[in-house]
Amino acid sequence: MPYPEKFTGLQVNGPDTWLEFNKNEFQPKPFGDYDVDVKIECCGVCGSDLHTISGGWGEQKFPLAVGHEIVGTAVRVGPKVTLIKEGQRVGVGAQSYACLDCRQCKNDNETYCRKQLDTYGAVWPDTGIVSQGGYSSHVRTHQHWVFPIPDSLPSTVAAPMLCAGLTAYSPLVRNGCGPGKKVGIVGLGGIGHMGVLFAKALGAEVWAISRTHAKEADARKLGADGFLATADKDWNVPHVMTFDLIVNTASSFDGFDLDAYLSLLDVHAKWVSVGLPEDDGIKIRNQTFLSNGCFFGSSHLGSRKETLEMLQLAADKGINTWVEEVPINEKNLADIMQRLHKNDVKYRFCLTNYQDQFGA
Repeated sequence: MPYPEKFTGLQVNGPDTWLEFNKNEFQPKPFGDYDVDVKIECCGVCGSDLHTISGGWGEQKFPLAVGHEIVGTAVRVGPKVTLIKEGQRVGVGAQSYACLDCRQCKNDNETYCRKQLDTYGAVWPDTGIVSQGGYSSHVRTHQHWVFPIPDSLPSTVAAPMLCAGLTAYSPLVRNGCGPGKKVGIVGLGGIGHMGVLFAKALGAEVWAISRTHAKEADARKLGADGFLATADKDWNVPHVMTFDLIVNTASSFDGFDLDAYLSLLDVHAKWVSVGLPEDDGIKIRNQTFLSNGCFFGSSHLGSRKETLEMLQLAADKGINTWVEEVPINEKNLADIMQRLHKNDVKYRFCLTNYQDQFGA
């Protein structure tokens, strides 16, 4: 075996000590015929990681190593694996299992499977073992959720695409983003900056929408054609009923004037929310939708098909996520979690130097 039977991760013991990361061994689920073991090279840091360990999303199963924007090398493949070869550079995102047999799975909607399991914090069926994420030496995942990384994409650029990127890309392509469409991206954070990048790469006219003008220069550098600051007086008026699609990535709805945002949409155009705030979210009145008959919905991750298309588009278009690389260790994890809590990142952390922490 090229590695121990047990993996090693930097785990948190609970929300009371969410800034204390402890290096522990853990038992992965039993290796299955369709499984792939990935030795991790780097891992993006998602807002989900923070919400999970801090208790913001409620009770979790601790001790837990979070992280679900993983890139590494496939070091072991099961006897029935056909999608991945040993030695390939691969990625793993936020989902690691679904039944692959239900109506949703058979229609490239496996992220909506009723039996879907998350890459970390889920209990593997019939084992009682809790899945552990990418702040670890290795991850064990069914081949369907292991994705070859195009050669031209650097690992730290590709890693954040596996959650933040896919979360933005799927609602864009499923709702008609492309040439001749005017698309808005609300919020310019980890997901939002990727929404701008992918909407532009898909050929749309892209507008970034933020509270103030503080991020306007960044939005322009990312490729945004226009910028709206909701703190401006009558900010929405010149654009009422002109947008074909708006993807909302905001993680807070404090002071959020939903009526003003939805007024931007053309008749029967769509608003898709992908941000997951810790509070109760948006309160909705039916009257809000009457003036333009707009549709209001959400989106969860994306399919394997969409993931592979997204990675290839990024390779073809030379898309670069904005990442700050940070060597993985206990102190750095505590520091970046505090910074993430204050939104002090442009626009994604990516953990590196795994060999220093977990060995070659």
